[in-house]
Amino acid sequence: MENNTSLQQQLLDAGVHFGHLRKKWNPKMLPYIFAEKKGIHIIDLNKTVECLQETAAAMKQISRSGKKILFVGTKKQAKDIINECARRVNMPFVTERWLGGMLTNFNTVRKSVKKMQSIEKMLGDGTFDSITKKERLTLSRDKEKMEKVLGGIAQLGRVPAALFIVDIGHEHIALAEAKRLGITTFGVVDTNCDPNRVDFAIPANDDATKSIAIIANYLTAAIAEGLAERQAAREEEAEDTTSDENEKKAAKLLAEAEAEGTRGARTRTAGGAAGGGQRRRTPGGGQRGGGGGRR
Repeated sequence: MENNTSLQQQLLDAGVHFGHLRKKWNPKMLPYIFAEKKGIHIIDLNKTVECLQETAAAMKQISRSGKKILFVGTKKQAKDIINECARRVNMPFVTERWLGGMLTNFNTVRKSVKKMQSIEKMLGDGTFDSITKKERLTLSRDKEKMEKVLGGIAQLGRVPAALFIVDIGHEHIALAEAKRLGITTFGVVDTNCDPNRVDFAIPANDDATKSIAIIANYLTAAIAEGLAERQAAREEEAEDTTSDENEKKAAKLLAEAEAEGTRGARTRTAGGAAGGGQRRRTPGGGQRGGGGGRR
């Protein structure tokens, strides 16, 4: 309870509760609106805390399973925050411009990413030293343009498992593509948006930098916790595997030692039996014969 109160106070200090003007509101946001003050809707922070904790738990589970969450925030107030938070947990991000078909036409986007990486590699290893200065400059500019738009998803090898979106109204194209592919969506939803458009809605002010920062950092911490648990589970599994292998090796060596001891005992028994079965010769040498002596 104290943690919830502390979180609620932090959200209040960050201005998360400030919504839009009443004339711009979406009626579907009514369950999340606490009151109206001077023509501005006030968001119920109790609902915000509940939704934020639910979203954090879902994100933690996704990250713990090893799947990727794509951070999307191209508006001016969210760019730097989303970039920093995504890099902190090694997640893909889009902060410049959402290319149409980035998810629905993912294979083509991957080709552009590979082209960008190829140009970067060739510029680095001196492959382009033989071409003219103008051609090299053109390629460098092309790489910079592609890196600006595609740099955040360069390491994304397949379609992400989920999207975290700041301002679902501004990022409607990304949201539509995610819905078409059945990708789980998390979104910061202000009073002028429809919360039913995302799977996990977080009612909050999506225009203030402090509001975006406190929500993004809270969710990033949950993702980092999930990744830490995944790493710990993998290390524990590796230790168990190593322990099992050592036990198997020890059992094998013990079995081999016992088999060797049994084999040696059998060899000694067989040797003793062979030595006891030989006939002794008489001191005079030779066997006594009948009728061979002098009369």
